[in-house]
Order: sequence, then C-alpha cells, then structure tokens
Amino acid sequence: MSLKNPVPGTGGEKYIPYEERTGEESVVYFTRDLSAEGLRRIYERINGNMTGKVAIKLHTGEQHGPNIIPRPWVESLIKTDLPDASIVETNTYYEGDRYTTEQHRETLKVNGWTFCPVDIMDEEGTTALPVKGGKWFDEMYMGKNILNYDSLFVLTHFKGHTQGGFGGSNKNIGIGCADGRIGKAMIHTTPGSDDMWDIAREEFMERMTESAKAVVDHFGEHISFVNVLRNMSVSCDCEGTAAAPVVTPNIGILASRDILAIDQASVDLVYALKDEDHKDLVERMESRHGLRQLTYMKELHMGNDRYHLIDIDNGDREITLEEAVKDVVPFEG
Repeated sequence: MSLKNPVPGTGGEKYIPYEERTGEESVVYFTRDLSAEGLRRIYERINGNMTGKVAIKLHTGEQHGPNIIPRPWVESLIKTDLPDASIVETNTYYEGDRYTTEQHRETLKVNGWTFCPVDIMDEEGTTALPVKGGKWFDEMYMGKNILNYDSLFVLTHFKGHTQGGFGGSNKNIGIGCADGRIGKAMIHTTPGSDDMWDIAREEFMERMTESAKAVVDHFGEHISFVNVLRNMSVSCDCEGTAAAPVVTPNIGILASRDILAIDQASVDLVYALKDEDHKDLVERMESRHGLRQLTYMKELHMGNDRYHLIDIDNGDREITLEEAVKDVVPFEG
C-alpha cells in the first residue's frame, strides 16, 4: 500500500488526550536521572520477571551513531544486574552497516558493544511466531535464536522515525526481532512491489504492531520495557550520523511491564512539553500517522493506554505529566 492510500478511518495522525481514554490503568515508573545509575535504579522496578536466560533487545546503532543509548550505561547495567544476559539484534532489511552478519559484527565492534555476548538472532535462520488476532498476519518470521531465551528485557531509545513517526518499545521488537530478509519484508513491502518501502502510514503501523504482539505473546509474563527519552532526533538510530539534529529536550527514563503504557507515556511526555520544544517531534509523529501504533496495540489487547506515572526520584509519588516535564531544559545542541 502506498503513502497516498492509507488504511482509512484509523486516525493515526490524531493524538488522543488522556481524559478521552478508557479502560484499566497500568504502572509506569519515571526518573529524570539520565545516567547509568538512573537506568539501573529504574530497571530494578521491573526486573522481577526476568528469569532464566535473559535477552536484552537493544538498538546498537549504525557505525558512530550519535544518539544511541550510551554504551557505558548498558555495560554498567549488565555487569551489575544482568551478568549472564546477551544483547540480541537482527540484520537490517536495507543495505548498510548491519545488512549482513559480517557487516553487523564489525559495526558492533566499532560502536563498542564488545563487553558481553551479542546474538544476531537471524544469523542462522528464522522461526515463525504466531500472531494472535492480527488482520495482516497469522505468523511473523523472527530471528531463530529468539527461541533460546526465557525472558526479554526491551531497552529502547525513544525517538522519532522516518516511516513510523516514532520508535519506542513497539518498534524495537516489532521491527528489531523480525529477521532481516523475510519478516522485515513482510512488514515493509507489498509482495511483488518494486518499492521495498511502499507500505506506510496506518498499514505499516499495524503490521509492525502485529509483529511486536508475536514477541510479547511469546514471552508472556517474562518481558519488561525501559524507554530512554534522551537525544530524541526525529530520525531513527538506523540513520546513524545522517540523523537530523536533536532539538527536543531530554526528559528522562520510563519503565513498565506494559508495552502500550510505556510507549503511550513516552508520547504523552513529548506532547506535555512546551509547543516550541516538541513541535518537530510531534509533527513527525502526526505526519507519518505514527499514533496508530498506540490505538492498534490497544485493539490487539497488548496493554493499557491509561497508567499511573510513578516518580522514583521523590518517594514513589504519583505525578502528572506536567509535573514530570516542568523542569525540562530546552535542548541546546
């Protein structure tokens, strides 16, 4: 489906204010502490279900990518809290620094991801995970090695995305666990099309979300999420050094066991910023109909779009979005 013909009537360009949402509420933890220690403290709030062999789904970035989660933060977390875990990735659909396993491993070395095992899950093939209740798929092809893990910790750099509007936990696993040749093609490309990126707007959001649902369902209770709201370019980290300059202020780190709640809260915090601070990222989300990710996750019963925002910096007090961003400093490049 082309950009000119989005799935009608699904409103992916429309932000739904909190007071217009219905349903149950989940818990989302929040810290303003953008540091290795902040990451460790917030991870402790959602790590109780990380049992057995743990995979960490992390976007490790193109070579010299400027905006990825800082390597020392991740290294500190793994050494202190997840000493036996592996970072997991898959090869890319596009040709570049991570297109083949050989290229991907060289990029990992360049970016310093050498302090723990990194499993390129589609290095030796694929596996099909079921998609329950999807309208586009009944199965999605993932890197085969996803089957080797008991728990998944989804560690995400929240930012914009050229096609998805924004990249949160949903994108991290929906695209990032799909294998580089079959699964990613199923999400991005109409079979037989000469344009590998011809699926866009609502249909793309729904396909990506169905892929993420396959991962969430596979791990069941043994999946947790952290979103880092720092260096939020309108570009994805897959653009590397070509990413657009960062103009959105840094906000903090979120954690939850609910994928919809954490991505919704991340979007809500961006919208809660002053207009002049969020206009570029909001425009990117709305122009790509990226907010369809959130409404479709709710339709697929992947979580709740209402939540209690718990400030771990101040005695685990529930706070409003406005309180969370009131001291945010405008970004200075």
